[in-house]
Amino acid sequence: MIDSVALIELYASIQGESTHAGRPCTFVRLAGCPLRCTWCDSAYTFGKGQKHLIRDVVQQVLDLGVPLVEVTGGEPLAQKTAPLLLSALCDAGLEVLLETSGAYPFTQLDPRVTVIADLKCPASGESARNLWPELARLRSRDELKIVVANRADFDWALAALSGQLVGCQAKVLWSAVAGQVPHAELVTWLLAAKAPGRLQLQMHKIIWPDVDKGV
Repeated sequence: MIDSVALIELYASIQGESTHAGRPCTFVRLAGCPLRCTWCDSAYTFGKGQKHLIRDVVQQVLDLGVPLVEVTGGEPLAQKTAPLLLSALCDAGLEVLLETSGAYPFTQLDPRVTVIADLKCPASGESARNLWPELARLRSRDELKIVVANRADFDWALAALSGQLVGCQAKVLWSAVAGQVPHAELVTWLLAAKAPGRLQLQMHKIIWPDVDKGV
């Protein structure tokens, strides 16, 4: 089915990250991801999922009645039909966010979509996949998420922001890998370096610390 996507789960919750944190949000989690980040917390998306027609996915979202929707994964853009889904959600009058690894081109997507892209630091094991030209063209409405596992990651990311990503206009969001960098330590680094952007916590993991899916 050309106009279908492979779905892992679809549910309403609150947005746990990004500048939209705390807002009610419908999550459309697509199946599959070719990346294997060392700190991945969604390995359950690596399977094939269940095929759903795009129009049915849009209707499920509309039935939930939450106008903010995020398409996530895994890596949603690993599915060739993901851009069709994004446009269909926009056409339905929804506010659409895309969570992506930054390893797939996204600048040709529907311009109504707000892109939240990862900058993969070295400790993720996937820094070679960063598409620098794409990341550098992020707009002011977009967001760049930087997850650090150690001080070397932090320093590397700072250098990237003033180097390969100097033209990037996205809002910068810093996160710490759970159990590897205390949030207080990351805050100390941010303050000392006068780093751009803001700290973000994974709000959903604070509210539901023992739940991995559907939140």
